[in-house]
Amino acid sequence: AYAGMLLAQRGLPSLQVCFWVTLAMFGARTAGMAANRWIDWKIDAANPRTAQRSLPAGKVSGSSVLLLLGASLGLLALAAHQLNPLCYQLWPLAALLLMGYSYTKRFTWLCHAWLGLVQACAPIGGWLAVAGEWAATPLWLGLAIFTWVAGFDVLYACQDLDHDRKVGLSSIPARFGIQKAFRISEGLHVVAWLSLLAVGGCAGLGLVYALALGAIAALLYYEHRILRPDDLSQMQRAFFQANVGISLTLLGALLWELL
Repeated sequence: AYAGMLLAQRGLPSLQVCFWVTLAMFGARTAGMAANRWIDWKIDAANPRTAQRSLPAGKVSGSSVLLLLGASLGLLALAAHQLNPLCYQLWPLAALLLMGYSYTKRFTWLCHAWLGLVQACAPIGGWLAVAGEWAATPLWLGLAIFTWVAGFDVLYACQDLDHDRKVGLSSIPARFGIQKAFRISEGLHVVAWLSLLAVGGCAGLGLVYALALGAIAALLYYEHRILRPDDLSQMQRAFFQANVGISLTLLGALLWELL
């Protein structure tokens, strides 16, 4: 979201815009997580990997999660209203995508693509919050986030292969097996890197961004090297360390280039 905002402004927007973009991002993120936990309550309880999450473990109540969900959607709507008319017109679509994601694994192995689409709304929304109109740059950035998120979500889903097949949930690993899932993830991450390259071309970014692309390529390579179809023990390192590194590298490069 901040990347889209910086690119649209070609620098740092006003504090007011930054404030409402931050609240919109916070509201959307919290609403999406709350909806996912509530919708998947019974699924999480039956999965040994997720049985200790707050709802299935009885640490919080379903009503409190729904209250949090409603408040978060309200915050998203308020923030979108404060930004510009286009953002306010689009916030119900963002909410629909957020709410719909958790249901997709019940009927399609393309659930990873839906999650990628949800996350792609962030950079596009950050751009629209500033510019109030569409352009090629945020769409390329959205495609980069779409394929990056979908790619690592495919890897993450490999942990639940046996459980998903047992209970009839859909995912790329459950549908095609872990070997093909790894190849699909690699392909998605190649597209993600090429899309980031296109962002640099559209936005006229320079040497620092080019160096950041090299670092991001190395982090993606690292993510795929430490995981193997027969050894997922380094999933937390791959999922959190590599992806946090990619996020901060991208944001840091844009801050340097644009400020």
